[in-house]
Amino acid sequence: MNGSRRGVLMDGARIVLGLGLGYLVLAGTAGCTSAPPPDESGWLDLLLEDRALKDQFFREAPDSPIPIERRGALLPINYYAPDQAYRVPAALEVSPDEEIFEIPYSTGEIFPMQRVGVLKFALNGQPMQLAALAEAPVRSIEALFIMFKDETNDGDTYGGGRYIELPRTATGHYELDFNRAFNPNCYYDESWECPVPPRENWLPVPIPAGEQLAPGFGAPYSAPPSTESDTAATPPSQP
Repeated sequence: MNGSRRGVLMDGARIVLGLGLGYLVLAGTAGCTSAPPPDESGWLDLLLEDRALKDQFFREAPDSPIPIERRGALLPINYYAPDQAYRVPAALEVSPDEEIFEIPYSTGEIFPMQRVGVLKFALNGQPMQLAALAEAPVRSIEALFIMFKDETNDGDTYGGGRYIELPRTATGHYELDFNRAFNPNCYYDESWECPVPPRENWLPVPIPAGEQLAPGFGAPYSAPPSTESDTAATPPSQP
């Protein structure tokens, strides 16, 4: 689409997202060492600090994904209250076949994405899983890209789903923190092209954690047409 901007992560804001995850500054070494145990004492302070940094970036940076005329309505970013119940351990089951899906983007364009693996976890005692995808062809992976939908979409959260990025670990063990779930760029500016979560990543529960819609600014979302491969990617039965 002419004039559209494509990006899984926010160009320029990637640094802030890295700080928000507390990891990407170490991306060069993440594959060489196992992830340290979570620092429970500093978790909330770091989360709130990173949210403030992201607001500052979105408000002041020349490459902010939010148009200047919308910043008054969209900032500060609206969040659910931090909740440790939505911060859980997860294990990556690597996909041996590395299946490729034709994933629709918010503008209706179709791009190939490759399955890296499946993250398995339990949320409020219920076993679940989410596929980790990467733009194809995959050359190297420093972080897992997780896009998901849940039962808060079209109400409290963006209808096109939300994203989480997790730095790659050597152990395959991850901290999946939905308090870090963020809106796609296309929520703020429709000129961005954002991938839409495949059906296998539609969680059958609400996830009241992470970023919400701004009060009074529920950007319209129209799901792009499904492709044959995307339609075939129906949600697997949860283990």
